[in-house]
Amino acid sequence: MIRPRAALRPLTLALTFAAGLATAGIVQSAFADQPNMQRALEALRTARAFLQQAEPNKGGHRERAIDFVDRAIGETEAGIQFAR
Repeated sequence: MIRPRAALRPLTLALTFAAGLATAGIVQSAFADQPNMQRALEALRTARAFLQQAEPNKGGHRERAIDFVDRAIGETEAGIQFAR
């Protein structure tokens, strides 16, 4: 029997990888006016792509994570627009 926490491991790895890309500065920003927000936005989009590619057998957690990331993308975009 697979433990529920073990099933979330690929998701955790994908999110950690995306955060690592942003932290390491590998994700380049085309917008110099808000580089941290732009990098965060790119990391969120990368995380969403990994979540979409993950197997859907996560008891609904993958789908909820996608929803949370979508909301975070929206909030990040709104923050960028507000600051302009």
